[in-house]
Amino acid sequence: MTDFEYYDENEEDYKSKTQIKREMEALQDLGAKLVKLNPAQRKKVPMSDTMRDALVEADRIKQWSAQRRHLQYIGKVMRTEDADAISARLELFDSTSAANNKRFHQLEGTRDALIGDGGKEILDQYIVANPHVDIQQLRSLVRMAKKEVEQNKTTTSRKKLFKFLREAQDAKLGLL
Repeated sequence: MTDFEYYDENEEDYKSKTQIKREMEALQDLGAKLVKLNPAQRKKVPMSDTMRDALVEADRIKQWSAQRRHLQYIGKVMRTEDADAISARLELFDSTSAANNKRFHQLEGTRDALIGDGGKEILDQYIVANPHVDIQQLRSLVRMAKKEVEQNKTTTSRKKLFKFLREAQDAKLGLL
């Protein structure tokens, strides 16, 4: 008798061995991406203490075959983690991802709106939507960036304003 004789066609939860293997390999690949993160980025990823310990151990291991076995262990630990939340957070770190590009363009648009015409109303709206920001520093950065644009100077103040907006959004999203 084979395993397939016990298969009930009405059962919706049935997964083939191949499908299970693909899912496990995907979790292992996700774990490998976690290993490649730096410690500051790892702190921003939602995971259990067991996973954090496994990642610290992975940094310590240098031998190739031991690394391969440890990645398999990380894949096993990944079965108990929230893979969707981890994947979403990893996309924000990946500079080539669509989520990161969308976020980047939204921040650019906010910065340009703050500097452009009607910036006062947009600044007030931004402050209402983000009460945790340092209002004095934000207004100062906007003022300096506007002056820079009027005088056709370098983009230093605009870059500082963009960095400030990105850090404020990171704090709001819990990425810091």
